[in-house]
Amino acid sequence: MRDLAFVAFLFAFIGVGFRKPFLFVLCYCYIDIVAPQRLSYFLINSIPISLIVFILAILGWLVADDKRDTRWSGRQTLMLLLLLYCGITTLQADFPVEALVKWDWVWKALVWAIFLPLTLRTKLRIEALALIMLLSAAAIAIAGGIKTAAGGGGYGSLQLLLNENYGLYEGSTMSTVAISIIPLILWLRRHGTVFPPDWRVSLFAFALCFACMLIPVGTQARTGLICLGVFAILSLRAVKHRFLYMAGAALLVAAAIPFLPQSYTTRMETLEDYRVDQSASTRVAVWAWTWNYAKEHPFGGGFEAYRQNRLRVETIGGADAADAADTAVHDERARAYHSAYFEMLGEQGYPGLALWLLLHVAGILQMERLRRRYLKTRRAEEQWIAPLATALQHGHIIYLVGALFVGIAFQPFIYMMVALEIGLSTYCRRRERQSGWRTMAPRFAGSAA
Repeated sequence: MRDLAFVAFLFAFIGVGFRKPFLFVLCYCYIDIVAPQRLSYFLINSIPISLIVFILAILGWLVADDKRDTRWSGRQTLMLLLLLYCGITTLQADFPVEALVKWDWVWKALVWAIFLPLTLRTKLRIEALALIMLLSAAAIAIAGGIKTAAGGGGYGSLQLLLNENYGLYEGSTMSTVAISIIPLILWLRRHGTVFPPDWRVSLFAFALCFACMLIPVGTQARTGLICLGVFAILSLRAVKHRFLYMAGAALLVAAAIPFLPQSYTTRMETLEDYRVDQSASTRVAVWAWTWNYAKEHPFGGGFEAYRQNRLRVETIGGADAADAADTAVHDERARAYHSAYFEMLGEQGYPGLALWLLLHVAGILQMERLRRRYLKTRRAEEQWIAPLATALQHGHIIYLVGALFVGIAFQPFIYMMVALEIGLSTYCRRRERQSGWRTMAPRFAGSAA
């Protein structure tokens, strides 16, 4: 029955795309995030549905879309350079067979992120992409939130629709993404036009935010807790009564702690000293190994280079002095990076890490420029721009913090967010150029004198 529902939905989505080719773009984003072909038992799991829609989206843009004043961004050039560099390191990888497996999906994520901004010519398209990204991620977040509220969470045991660590279905990855999309949810609640703001939209938005906040609890991912703290700090920029906000947040946390499962609080306590947890200790050991590996291989070892690591990890019994004397030694091998930064350093070396950092830092600065440029505009048709730039910037910062502890350097969802940032920036530049636009900010009373 579920397979029939997926088939009906996808065929309807694709069918409408032949009338409105931009819908092929949205359909591919949905498939890439939700992966319905992996949720299917038969029918679409044997069809290369992702590749078919990928080709239809590009052909639809080439044949039917308006390409006047199409703009190319410097960040698209950065992604193109990163794509070419990753291709070179894949050809020279330490583990060529395993590297090709990762390359098979990385190049698609980068090519799609390079292509996507070319299609975002209007506000409606920008909003539609943001909406389909959120609703696709919401399908996973709502299922995880309901299971967590029903007591079905646990580290490594919360099943998010798909019982395998693929894409957003991996616990730490979903915890990071779930928190990073909350600012975008709140933006759509206030400025959306596909679903105009009313009490139903607000109710759904707040419920979805709550479900997203439950994901770190259900997955018991320490990364999610850190991301949630970053979100709370970044939100101070948008609230009017900051002290009231901080007091309310503190009371909410204090009230929530007694309702958290004991396994969650026990796991979060390991943040005090990584040596008491074997998983955290192994991560630190892998980071040290990667740092030393990069000194000998400054251009990286290609995808999956971590497979050659051999580690000796030491843990202690507890944080206090008595338990600290109780140590244990564990031999580990082929342990993943558990950090996007060290993932880039180990696989792509210093040049790849520099390109990756430049891509993301430039995005944050670009959104800050748009935010300041449009923050005080008086034009009603422009008042959505600064809040969207702020939401994307906050989501991006949350991702970069979460990426410190999760190997998501090439997570496709994040590159769609990068493409959304580029699309917003090029849309604003195009609009300004066409209308000879200048900011209409409120004037101070003394400026007329």
